[in-house]
Amino acid sequence: MDQAYEMSSISCWYALRTRSRHEKLVCDRLISHGLEPLLPTVKRVSQWKDRKKKIDVPLFSGYCFLRFSIQEKMLALKISGAVEVVGSGSRPEPIPDQEIEALKKLMTSVLPYDPHPYLQKGMTVEVVKGPLQGLQGILLSKEKPYQLVLAVHLLQQSVSVTIDVADVIPI
Repeated sequence: MDQAYEMSSISCWYALRTRSRHEKLVCDRLISHGLEPLLPTVKRVSQWKDRKKKIDVPLFSGYCFLRFSIQEKMLALKISGAVEVVGSGSRPEPIPDQEIEALKKLMTSVLPYDPHPYLQKGMTVEVVKGPLQGLQGILLSKEKPYQLVLAVHLLQQSVSVTIDVADVIPI
């Protein structure tokens, strides 16, 4: 059997971008077509004029995950509300099973969780709350505590300050 054919018949997890606020609808339609989607959600309190209610909202707005083989890609994209399979160029990029398993485990745990900006060591960030609000710097992680580096480029000097990682967002 051709190795390329064998690889294309293996089911992998992919991120599927959806139309805005269509994540749940897309997942339901994928299930009805016999596919295996995953939509991580988080509880939010929604306020109306007369009441408050806890509702499930997508953890990653505009995305759901889907396990499929490359042959099933077109079936997934024909679902109303599905936009594209995330990847590099025109090729879908599979998501490692351990990342999906981590999300599944988190969803079944009793621990509270919330979305958080994707931060990496060396990334330029802006402080959005606290006494340094409005400053920009480079996130330097020495495990915990996190360090923010503020630089004076002309002098080629910088200063490091301990910061709560929840107080910064990537730029």
